[in-house]
Amino acid sequence: MLTVTPAAAAQVRKLLEKETPSTALRVFVSPGGCSGMQYGMTLDDQEQEGDQLIETDGVRLVVDEMSAMYLAGAEIDYTNALMGGGFSIQNPNAVRSCACGHSFDSGQDASTARACH
Repeated sequence: MLTVTPAAAAQVRKLLEKETPSTALRVFVSPGGCSGMQYGMTLDDQEQEGDQLIETDGVRLVVDEMSAMYLAGAEIDYTNALMGGGFSIQNPNAVRSCACGHSFDSGQDASTARACH
């Protein structure tokens, strides 16, 4: 469903070091962004009903049901760079994405797009 590169897994492990053992990286999509849908990530120690739990390379990820539809087959990567570094998502379901890399359109999300700021 959702995969994580070794570089991204290492960075997530660093983030989770100071958290409780039940804490996971929640990966989600929500309406908005300049292409219609936007990616989000947060640390979360509460699983919700319908969440999918993915354990890979020593990290725990949770994805809600709605987001799972948009993230099927996607890959999370991490790049350590002075400009443009950080987490990124390569999503085969995106037909268009914004230059910022945080927003995408799956082909039916243009109505929720907002202008870049």
